[in-house]
Amino acid sequence: MLYLFDDRRARRWSPFSESRPVGELRFGAHLLRERVEAVSGRPCDGHLCGGRMVGWDEPDAPSALDVASIDASTHRVFWLSRAAPHSWPTLGDDVTTLQVGDTVVGWSLPPGVDSPTDEMLLAPTEHPIGKIQQVDVSLLAWPWSLVQEAGQRLSTDLTRLHDPASDPGSLPGVHRIGSHPLHLAPGAAIEPGVVLDLRDGPLRLEADAIIQGPARIVGPVHLGSGSRIFGGHVANSAIGPQSKVRGEIADSVLLGYSNKAHDGYLGHALVGRWVNLGAGTTNSDLKNSYGNVRVELPHGRIDTNLMKVGVFLGDHVKTGIGTLLTTGGVVGAGTNVFGGGPAAPRHLPPFTWSASGGTEPFLFGKFLEIAQAAMSRRGHALSPGVEGVMRRLWQAVHEER
Repeated sequence: MLYLFDDRRARRWSPFSESRPVGELRFGAHLLRERVEAVSGRPCDGHLCGGRMVGWDEPDAPSALDVASIDASTHRVFWLSRAAPHSWPTLGDDVTTLQVGDTVVGWSLPPGVDSPTDEMLLAPTEHPIGKIQQVDVSLLAWPWSLVQEAGQRLSTDLTRLHDPASDPGSLPGVHRIGSHPLHLAPGAAIEPGVVLDLRDGPLRLEADAIIQGPARIVGPVHLGSGSRIFGGHVANSAIGPQSKVRGEIADSVLLGYSNKAHDGYLGHALVGRWVNLGAGTTNSDLKNSYGNVRVELPHGRIDTNLMKVGVFLGDHVKTGIGTLLTTGGVVGAGTNVFGGGPAAPRHLPPFTWSASGGTEPFLFGKFLEIAQAAMSRRGHALSPGVEGVMRRLWQAVHEER
């Protein structure tokens, strides 16, 4: 059995860890959970993210569990969600702590040995048990690591996944520059009037993904199943399934089921699921001083030590026409930002109604109404588990203050 857990650092990956397990975030061409599953050769049986997240569920994803509910009569591997493995260790029947350097990233526990407590999951490095085994991983520190390292990870992933038979060669009216791979899955299409710049990385379109002209696509780019690019300039980005994008997108990651169907700039950004960006929504990803960007998280301000950092938009965020988002901005899940004018505040808690005149709580009933309407347009519905997590998040933000 394989379980992914969020440690204390991962649970501070606002605004994403507040509404979904960190293992369900995208890193390169795969979710973090999918990476662990592929390298280990075993499916993930559940996420461990703390009590408030118990019950979270989403189609095609394992649910969030209470660690106390896990059956100790089987062999279990507990793996840190923000540790992307490059190879999988050989695990025997001994109690084993898995480490990278001095940092614990998991445990392998034989039948009959108690599962780790939530205290151990929060601070794994303080709880080595049994023998020590080193593992080969990329340990991600903060959400912006998913963006900062996405380009190289995408190039590696898409080159490894490429099937030469999926490369159509020349396409009518499509101009192709460079020699990196092009992959078109069944049903995928690229219309005339598109320039494919593959000098720096590959391009992969999953099933039924479409690029409409006029557009310039600069690899590496991964376009998820059923997603569409309506035109513009898209570079060095991973766009998840069932998304619609247009305009200028650079060095960004969209988890999926989101819309940026109009002009506007999205750069060095990480975008959750079911996000809708109004026409002209634009973010800054560079300070006028060219200094390091600091990001305001609920637990304090963090210096990213990076010059280019865009925005972090949680699940179900909506923006109005002409919204301006500041460098390093964090917008919590379920928040509505509109009104144009000055840039939105650097940090907006979950379920905030933010207009040019100020902010106020976004009523949970209204959030449910809008979320159900948006999801039903693509044949989806808010699951009871996710609704429960979102309700508890609203209560934690607006009732417990």
